[in-house]
Amino acid sequence: MPIRYHFHPAKGWMNDPNGLVWFQGKYHAFFQHNPHASVPGDFAMHWGHAVSEDLVHWEEIPIALSPDTEYDGGGCWSGTAVVKDGLLYVFYTSIGAHDRRQRQAVAVSEDGVHFAKYEGNPVITAPPEDTPDFRDPAVTKIGDTYYMLVASGKDGVGKAQLYCSGDLLKWDYVGVFYADAGLGGIIECPSFTPYGDGFLFMCSGRQDEHGLAATRFLFGDFDGRKFTPRCQSLPEKGPYVYAPQFFQAPDGRVIFIGWFSRWDKPRDEKALWNGCLTIPRELTVKDGKVYSFPVREARHLLADSHPLVHVSKDTVSIESRWPHPLEFRGRVEDVKVLEDDTLLEVFINGGEAVFSLHLD
Repeated sequence: MPIRYHFHPAKGWMNDPNGLVWFQGKYHAFFQHNPHASVPGDFAMHWGHAVSEDLVHWEEIPIALSPDTEYDGGGCWSGTAVVKDGLLYVFYTSIGAHDRRQRQAVAVSEDGVHFAKYEGNPVITAPPEDTPDFRDPAVTKIGDTYYMLVASGKDGVGKAQLYCSGDLLKWDYVGVFYADAGLGGIIECPSFTPYGDGFLFMCSGRQDEHGLAATRFLFGDFDGRKFTPRCQSLPEKGPYVYAPQFFQAPDGRVIFIGWFSRWDKPRDEKALWNGCLTIPRELTVKDGKVYSFPVREARHLLADSHPLVHVSKDTVSIESRWPHPLEFRGRVEDVKVLEDDTLLEVFINGGEAVFSLHLD
């Protein structure tokens, strides 16, 4: 039985979602893609592209970006998208064909399908400090200013570097938006957006106590230079979600989509495709916690129980082949399950905790 609700390419490898955006009446999900094989590869990373009108049914359309210049011949890597003056701008990390350096580049589209790379690329040519890690540009607009976060790190401290722009093409360095040694040597795949009376910030990074790469959600304040968290949550308990990204829908919802796989998952090089996306989820903040629950368009897919999910008033445990316990302890008010062939997503207390796993 094929996977029905979790988007995957018809063939080839996929990992991080990129450039999630609403543009010209459709949701767009770009993604890291090797169209030539079901495994990743140097010099092979493209931006795949899918569109949807309801966040459940997706149509794969032609590849948006290919590694075909000197500055991105080593791969078109993760980034984001933003709409300005009726045009769609996508920002990505370009890996040099020969020096393998990480720089930030931009491409523009009038129709959301065909993209022209900016003649002045790369728009950010070097990190503000000496480090090889400088990637995953995340762009958002606040007031009349565009801000870009770039994932970085040095001497074991993960950092999100901050840039600003008025036109999306000329970028000025502002400083360190957020830094935390507890996030490991690099902050990966940041996302940043206004929410309520503050700002949501999300990033992937250091592994947790079970060896899982973790995604952290923070809610706090931004003064134009630095982010100061009020609270921090880890609703995504894993084990198979990494490098998520969020964006604002036309109705103001903050929608999250992640890569439903892991770098350490065994790979079948003979498989037709490898990797998929999570079901889209809405992020909310309540009582100092960030919640992650399927968007309303997908809630008809949820079930109240599953043979592998065991529930009591203070514990939810999930049977799996994962070597560590998949267990939630605390007050259990509600459990919803979404099963899709060999995939299982378990949502506890309206998304206070989420377990996403492969059953095969």
